Amino acid sequence: MDRFEAMSIVLAVVEAGSLSAAARRQKAPLATVSRKVSELEAHLQTKLFTRSSRMLVPTDAGRSYIAAAKRILADLTEAERAASGEYTTPRGDLVVSAPIAMGRLYLQPIIVEFLAKFPDVDVQLGLQDRPVNFWEEQIDVALRIGELTDSSLIAVKAGEIRRVMCASPDYLKSRGMPRSPDDLTTHECITYPAMHSPSLWRFKRDKTEYAVPVRSRLVVSNTESALDAARAGLGLTVVFSYQVAELIRSGGLIPVLQDFQPPARPVNFVYSPNRFMPVKLRAFLDLAVPRFKARLGSMPKQFELRERPDRTSPK
Repeated sequence: MDRFEAMSIVLAVVEAGSLSAAARRQKAPLATVSRKVSELEAHLQTKLFTRSSRMLVPTDAGRSYIAAAKRILADLTEAERAASGEYTTPRGDLVVSAPIAMGRLYLQPIIVEFLAKFPDVDVQLGLQDRPVNFWEEQIDVALRIGELTDSSLIAVKAGEIRRVMCASPDYLKSRGMPRSPDDLTTHECITYPAMHSPSLWRFKRDKTEYAVPVRSRLVVSNTESALDAARAGLGLTVVFSYQVAELIRSGGLIPVLQDFQPPARPVNFVYSPNRFMPVKLRAFLDLAVPRFKARLGSMPKQFELRERPDRTSPK
């Protein structure tokens, strides 16, 4: 019995949740996967899973074995990487995760530059607006917005973003510039529910909090639609600074009520600590971090400069 193969199959079963799903993931016959698990259980003289009609649940012994198997296979992977020269020359696959909009607008151009500079590295870029599991999805580095909650990861700060309320110049000329959140009761809004409730928008300035009833003429499921509607003059919307930066610079949208928005949120590249940091990861961070800092660092000043001259122009 190949014990390393058996460990890999057991981990695939845990991650997939069933023998059949693990077989599809391993591209192996279901009978082979089932036999490998049974052989390993016979070798260990203990049951690793409690079987039901729909899923497999690790036993207490199984959970301990699975944790140990993860460590052993991780060490084996690191040893193979070191032997292959991955820790001396940037080469191999680099798996990167990022939020959809930020990844497409800001990270992908940096990855194109990185690939041109390091021809022996291939990148798998996953864009998703959800947390990723570094182990299960085999992520090398992820771009995350907000405070880091997983203390097992290492974070490298790449900048900050903040929330921005904005509207088109034509809308503000027609309806007037709001001076405080209370003014929103006379305005029309475009709501992305991840930012605000469609019926109540919240703000804070110093220690004063505002909860303002609003009329959402349009509720959308993504920020791109919110920005399109705002450009068309439908009303006010709230997005993140990186999503609206180019429209602010071009004058297509104007920020308002910036003094009432919450503090900036950090943007970090995060990765798992390891005894060996692959050169490909170090090379990526060395290239990506300063470029991100330069782009995100310029945006708050742009918003501030754009807001001030327009603050009194719409009537």
